[in-house]
Amino acid sequence: MNLAVVQRILGLLLLLFSLTMLPPIVVAVYYHDGNWQPFFDAFVALLLVGAAIWWPVRRKVRELRLRDGFLVVALFWVVLGVAGATPFLLSAQPVLSVTDAVFEAVSGFTTTGATVIIGLDALPPSVLYYRSQIQWLGGIGLVVLAVALLPMLGVGGMQLLRAEAPGPVKDAKLTPRITETAKALWLIYVVMTAACGFAYWLAGMTPFDALNHSFTTAATCSAEVGKATTLGRFLAIVNASHS
Repeated sequence: MNLAVVQRILGLLLLLFSLTMLPPIVVAVYYHDGNWQPFFDAFVALLLVGAAIWWPVRRKVRELRLRDGFLVVALFWVVLGVAGATPFLLSAQPVLSVTDAVFEAVSGFTTTGATVIIGLDALPPSVLYYRSQIQWLGGIGLVVLAVALLPMLGVGGMQLLRAEAPGPVKDAKLTPRITETAKALWLIYVVMTAACGFAYWLAGMTPFDALNHSFTTAATCSAEVGKATTLGRFLAIVNASHS
């Protein structure tokens, strides 16, 4: 087990995730909701923590093995739940305990749609956007995004995709290179989200509502497709074993 390599990748992934705190800051400034500070503080905190994890092992460059990929994905989803809860904990509205904040973040990243927040309509636009954003990121999988970006930093991504992707996607590449596969999946996801948001806007929603609803709709559709392909593959294996 290459623990130093796992630590390096975990630090890089946390550095990448810290950048997701910037769009809610833009939303907070645009709508003047006075809630930019929690996201800025979360950005700085996650950036520093990610750098602290990555810096001591920055020169540990090796190809990941499959079990290393499983460990990275498992650790990252645990860390992601805590990191994603940071803005909820720092925000004055809503007021959440540590347990509720982590629940809200994990619920978003896993696209379950469950919430412990009461009075969603009264939340600042930046918080509403952030809730939609984490669902959108969780729908396609942050690790799949990392697969597209980490090779540029000298980290192979095939083992991460095999550990993260549901169903036959991880075995059948859409393109010859795994990075191109991840980019193709994200392109499809972004186009689907944009088309969905445009349809909502044509139906009468405000641009902000259309964006948020398109994020959650695309995430739900992606998650359900992943479950369906995984179930279908499982049933195919069961049928084959009985034939």
